[in-house]
Amino acid sequence: MAAKEVIVLSRDVNIVTIPDGHQGTLQKGQEVTIHQALGSNYTVITDYGHMVRIAGVDADALGKEAHENEALLDDTDSAAVEKNCWEVMKTVYDPEIPVNIVELGLVYQCEATPRADGGNDVHIQMTLTAPGCGMGPVIQGDVEKSIRALPGVRSVNVEVVLDPPWSREMMSEVAQIQLGLY
Repeated sequence: MAAKEVIVLSRDVNIVTIPDGHQGTLQKGQEVTIHQALGSNYTVITDYGHMVRIAGVDADALGKEAHENEALLDDTDSAAVEKNCWEVMKTVYDPEIPVNIVELGLVYQCEATPRADGGNDVHIQMTLTAPGCGMGPVIQGDVEKSIRALPGVRSVNVEVVLDPPWSREMMSEVAQIQLGLY
């Protein structure tokens, strides 16, 4: 197992507490330990033992560089936009689980519909690992923000559905192996 990186924050930083999803602030000079650095966000443990998420835009407070999502295709037709959406969703992680939401089986549908005035409307249907997940709105927001930044996207609707309910069987074989469940 890799050693955890301990960092002293170089400035005040906004955080989201895990697992309840409340917003707060950590102060400059506070010590945190990086627990997970996947996608564009960081899951850290505070010196008080609380698990929190620091957004990638605040990576500089950790002495890190912000991660930029880059579309794989420059095309803006609906097929290319859908492909880019799937790729970008693979960079979104539940802050407690080191597997992206696509491999976890949380994304049920991704559809890009061309608009008459150009661009595409994107509709995502996804679920959560648990119905009352406090991080659900945060993950939903991460998906929306990531897709909205793609070329050819005019609007994004990320719909969270709870039927069918998520189960371990929805995870890819890769995810199950990665989590030691296969």
